[in-house]
Amino acid sequence: MNENELNDRILERGHELFATVAHRKPSIFNRELWAGKVLDWCMRREDFKVQMFRFIDVFPSLRSGETLQRHLQEYFGQLQDLPDFLRWGLRTSGVTGHLGAAVLRRFIARNIRQMARQFIIGETSGETLRRLGKLRQEGFAFTLDALGEATVSEEEAEQYVATYIHLLRRLGEFQKNWPPLRPSLEGPGGDWGYAPKINVSVKPTALYSQTNPQDFNGSVDAITARLEQIYVQVQAVGGYLCIDMESHHSKDITLAVYRRLREKYPKYPHLGIVLQAYHRETEENLDLLLTWARKKGLHLNIRLVKGAYWDMETVLAAQHGWPERVFTDKAATDANFEKLAYKILEHSDLCDLAVGTHNIRSIAAVLEMARLLRVPEDRYEFQVLYGMAEPVRQAVRGLVGRVRLYCPSGEMVPGMAYLVRRLLENTANESFLRQSFVEGETMDHLLADPRTLLRQRTLGRQTRKTPLGLLRPFRNEPSVDFTRPAQRAAFAQALSQVREKFGATYPLFINGQNLATRQTRPSVNPAQPEEIVGQVSQAGPEQIDQAVAAAQAALSGWRDTAAAERATSLIRAAKAARARLFELAAWQVFEIGKQWDQAHADVCEAIDFLEYYAREMLRLDNPPQPASLPGEDNRLLYQSRGVAAVIAPWNFPLAISCGMVAAALVTGNTVVYKPSSLTPVIGWTLQEILRDAGLPAGVFNYVPGSSAEIGDLLVEHPAVSLIAFTGSQEVGLRILHKASALGPGQRQVKKVVAEMGGKNAVIVDEDADLDEVIPAILASAFGFQGQKCSACSRLIVVDAVYTALRERLVQAARSLRIGPAQDPAFFMGPVAEPAAVEKIQKYIQLARQEGELVYQSKVPEGPGFYVPITLVEGIRPEHRLAREEVFGPLLALMRADDFDQALHWANAPPQALTGGVFSRSPAHLERARGEFRVGNLYLNRGITGALVARQPFGGFGLSGTGTKAGGADYLLHFMDSRCVTENTLRRGFVPPQIKREEE
Repeated sequence: MNENELNDRILERGHELFATVAHRKPSIFNRELWAGKVLDWCMRREDFKVQMFRFIDVFPSLRSGETLQRHLQEYFGQLQDLPDFLRWGLRTSGVTGHLGAAVLRRFIARNIRQMARQFIIGETSGETLRRLGKLRQEGFAFTLDALGEATVSEEEAEQYVATYIHLLRRLGEFQKNWPPLRPSLEGPGGDWGYAPKINVSVKPTALYSQTNPQDFNGSVDAITARLEQIYVQVQAVGGYLCIDMESHHSKDITLAVYRRLREKYPKYPHLGIVLQAYHRETEENLDLLLTWARKKGLHLNIRLVKGAYWDMETVLAAQHGWPERVFTDKAATDANFEKLAYKILEHSDLCDLAVGTHNIRSIAAVLEMARLLRVPEDRYEFQVLYGMAEPVRQAVRGLVGRVRLYCPSGEMVPGMAYLVRRLLENTANESFLRQSFVEGETMDHLLADPRTLLRQRTLGRQTRKTPLGLLRPFRNEPSVDFTRPAQRAAFAQALSQVREKFGATYPLFINGQNLATRQTRPSVNPAQPEEIVGQVSQAGPEQIDQAVAAAQAALSGWRDTAAAERATSLIRAAKAARARLFELAAWQVFEIGKQWDQAHADVCEAIDFLEYYAREMLRLDNPPQPASLPGEDNRLLYQSRGVAAVIAPWNFPLAISCGMVAAALVTGNTVVYKPSSLTPVIGWTLQEILRDAGLPAGVFNYVPGSSAEIGDLLVEHPAVSLIAFTGSQEVGLRILHKASALGPGQRQVKKVVAEMGGKNAVIVDEDADLDEVIPAILASAFGFQGQKCSACSRLIVVDAVYTALRERLVQAARSLRIGPAQDPAFFMGPVAEPAAVEKIQKYIQLARQEGELVYQSKVPEGPGFYVPITLVEGIRPEHRLAREEVFGPLLALMRADDFDQALHWANAPPQALTGGVFSRSPAHLERARGEFRVGNLYLNRGITGALVARQPFGGFGLSGTGTKAGGADYLLHFMDSRCVTENTLRRGFVPPQIKREEE
């Protein structure tokens, strides 16, 4: 049978199915019910839809009547022409006191619960089991999914396992009273003669709170160990286990878990895996599974679905600069679904297929493909979501008989995320159910071959060409994607290669020449201090004079070099860094203890600075010009300031160094660069990158050395006109003080560009989503051992949610592992040096005096500069822990009465670098935008990880001089501006070309 004949059969079967659902509408679209009214309005009004879904999401967190009333006004008060049930709520809001608030809350709670119950089969195990029994009486099988998969700690992961064990035991008792569905089919028994009555689906990432593709094997091990506990209980009750597929982040981990568990229990066939048709890689994944199963002699069970995380997948890919992982055209997903289903059916001797869709075209396609391939009935079944597409499931049951409902079970709060996903599906413009039962789309359109639709749309698109060369729009360097085996392997290989280079000696680099000195200093691995990463020559006063002289001699030639040529040098440096990306990151793992992803991000940021500042210089080379009246010509010009001293930190040893150096160089300054004494080898790699870029001799000079010996010499040198510094407040203020003094022979006021850290706070409002808050706080407070100037060191929590957050945060902190950064299994590594250990330990002692320790982790035994993760509560604004930067993994918990007090406390310290707010109150978020006065404010996300051009970074107050690295005005701090005015009037005559320009 050819392709057209098969499509004709599919259309015929599709018309047959449509005939059975005609004039029947899914209950979710019933406008007599509150849920139906809401969806009807959502499909008519996009602005209402956004606010309604967000309100449903936040509602379980609204603990008081006052809070509920306020959120109603904030979400819906500005919308016009609202439905009656909301107009009543808004009229009631704020005018009827506590009694009215209670009535309003009960009304909304009842209706949202009714909506949730449309999709969630039960909140308790008893309710769930009763309703499952009723479903079976109606002739439908089930697969049960326990909600609550957002586990942030190992304790919650264990609870998730316990929930399944409990459900399975109860199901084992109940199944004795369940007669099998359609037992007349030949087979060993069970539903339809072959299928177990008990069927459960499990989200694998819920089984391990530290799931991370960076630690691929560790994640697979941990998930498998807990999933095996569930699977053993599944076997004990004669059931079936399906491993759900979630996002791309965990896709390969999930597939590895499935293969491992299937191999361990080869004689028990009832283990399934979900594949998502919207993933571009799924066909390859399927081919590998089929090859593996045939080689091992194992039977496969695959549930094929379209995919439920499209928005998240596309957004994350765009944010990280990754290729599109999912098809961006629904027709492409539908076509791939049919292609994958056909391939599975072709291998029906090896693989069973569960068809997860409500789309009648897709159902008809599977039926006709199975008929064409003569697939036995016991090799495929159909699955639909509970609460959706009742007419479709009834039609398929009547036609085929084998329909299973995917039934979520659990409490309302964890169920909100699932509920909102279902509502989004039902109201999406391309939703098959909406088009079929609401929009009344034609049958021919709904049954059209998706391959034909895709070809038509592809032909209709016009390809847009991207301009090439230096002027190509800036794009951030893509983040590392450790879901890719090649990237994991590349990083591991880079670590091995870098370790082989340990112990080398590194010279200074002055005036284009290497210069070794008698005095050297070892740079060590903070996880293994006996490991010498490198021996580094140390600059003294003589070498500083040489470097400044070389920079001064090279200044005029570099300053007069065309801006485009200077920018091109940065582009070449970026290319050199990109070619060594994993190697450059590996140096950071060893020399300063950065985790794999953190180290890679540091190098990406360095590349971004080079690329971005190159383009910015071209923009500033042709700036907007001042107004010119007839008879005069006014020109604004920028010129370099002179010799720049760049004094770099160790915590972002390549990124910040590169950013300050690149800004100085591209604006025509020459540079004397002093890396941190803790990361001089990484500083040497910057020298290598710039040398590869072909800078003239003397333009860039590398002078590692003791800050105590050469720091003041650089700052006070009369030939140095610009100082770019990132580091502590103490050193920054010292530099500003010394730079303000006029030294002998000094010809200009020194410019200081300084970033000096912060005492950063995150506010957690009473309506915050703790599933999002906890991971973000862990990353912001303890990522890279809390050694980021942007790190969260104060967590200000509104009283109403404090206890719940504190409990979950402590559990989550207990789940974090500490060890060498080269091992991706560890969340946190060593701090920078022994002095940091001593300082942090002193602050921990202070914490015991000013507050109460609520958690302190253990640290690895043996060598390494390790300190514990520490949580302390009872801290108030007057305490030192609320004012002084610790620069380590010590988090102060502050309990505020309300959002007003939290905001006041957040602004209390004199530093103003970063801050964050977690809230689902539009009014509170708007207040934070205006009143939370920090250089970088983050709403409903972590407060670290600013990206060049997207989040220009820098603070004010005692956090710095107000410059914004990676922003449009940063380069202006490295230049002087000049205005040149020419009188063009000569004896009453204005040159014609000037006239034409004015016109």
